[in-house]
Amino acid sequence: MEKLTPQSLYSLEEYARARSAFRAEVMAHKKNRRLPLGDHAALYFEDRLTMQYQVQEMLRIERIFEPEGIAGELDAYNPLIPDGTNWKATFMLEYADPEERRQALEKLIGIERAVWVQVEGFDRVHPVANEDLERETEEKTASVHFLRFELSPEMAAAVKNGATVRAGIDHPAYRAECDVPTGVRASLAQDLH
Repeated sequence: MEKLTPQSLYSLEEYARARSAFRAEVMAHKKNRRLPLGDHAALYFEDRLTMQYQVQEMLRIERIFEPEGIAGELDAYNPLIPDGTNWKATFMLEYADPEERRQALEKLIGIERAVWVQVEGFDRVHPVANEDLERETEEKTASVHFLRFELSPEMAAAVKNGATVRAGIDHPAYRAECDVPTGVRASLAQDLH
């Protein structure tokens, strides 16, 4: 998938005019990019459009318009765009109650490595997690992780040809498993060569 460049972004002025319509487009797109895994976890699959939205919002909030600042944001977010052989996702542990979240994060150390996806007819694929920085300590894990699922060419071809996909978490303190809904699977197929 093509990475973002300064030329593919709106200027701050252009974005101010286009933001409402662009945001609506992205929110509709994201409906087929979220996969709940049980009651307290979800994968948010990233792609070029979701990352453009993140960059545009950061530039807007921080009022960044200098080339060096724009390059810094692109350097931070471009690695989250799939490369055609993988899926990249933000993995979130979602607990509304702060105390429940604190207790859960203490029990869920290593959960990001226990997440998996499985293309019909193939073995499970566990992610490469948190390539940018470590997100856990001996006491607890983070509530946000960045995952990359590398697929073989055969797996990618199967997904593009309509194979079903399952996903789940196999952690001693949190287990979940589901079929990837048709709309999400179709969206993820577009990430692959």
